[in-house]
Amino acid sequence: MTQWLQHPLILKGRLVELRPVEEETLDELFNVSRDPNIWRLTSVAYSDPAIFYPNFKAALRDREHGKVYPLLMCLAGSGQIIGTTRLLDIHPHDKKIEIGVTWMACEFWGTGINTECKLLLLEHCFETLGANRVQFRAKADNARSRRALEKIGATFEGVMRKDKIEPNGNARDTALYSIVREEWPSVKAQLVARLASR
Repeated sequence: MTQWLQHPLILKGRLVELRPVEEETLDELFNVSRDPNIWRLTSVAYSDPAIFYPNFKAALRDREHGKVYPLLMCLAGSGQIIGTTRLLDIHPHDKKIEIGVTWMACEFWGTGINTECKLLLLEHCFETLGANRVQFRAKADNARSRRALEKIGATFEGVMRKDKIEPNGNARDTALYSIVREEWPSVKAQLVARLASR
């Protein structure tokens, strides 16, 4: 693990707590992923155990090399696992990092949990790690994900055409968004205000 990102990383909010994914939590997280409605607009359906387990086991291995950091979304108080998110594309020298592979049970969509999750992660990236840039990627035709990124204040930077090959073999276009250090104070104020209004 690179010294830039310390393990274990635990971030606590009013609605949600972010905790490290561990081998013993995979089955509970997989149970959340079984709802097919989560995957209607995404490139990868983690409801398939042949996709879920290899992906998360690889992420745990990559965490040891400072490449990614997978996190559980847990309800504050009860600790119930409701989804996951990930820090990835970690570049300490360039002070940049990506937030992605974010999904949660449909019943928690629109509850403020995703907003608080992003606030906790961005706060850690900019204020603890001293990042200059935090980026996000979304499937170009996933309007829901793109709207969510725009609502948290991320700036659209363009579409990378035929950026990835999906499990079904199709080429995927990817929309790239970012927040840079100078924008963080105003983005943070907007996120805090959004959460306070709930």
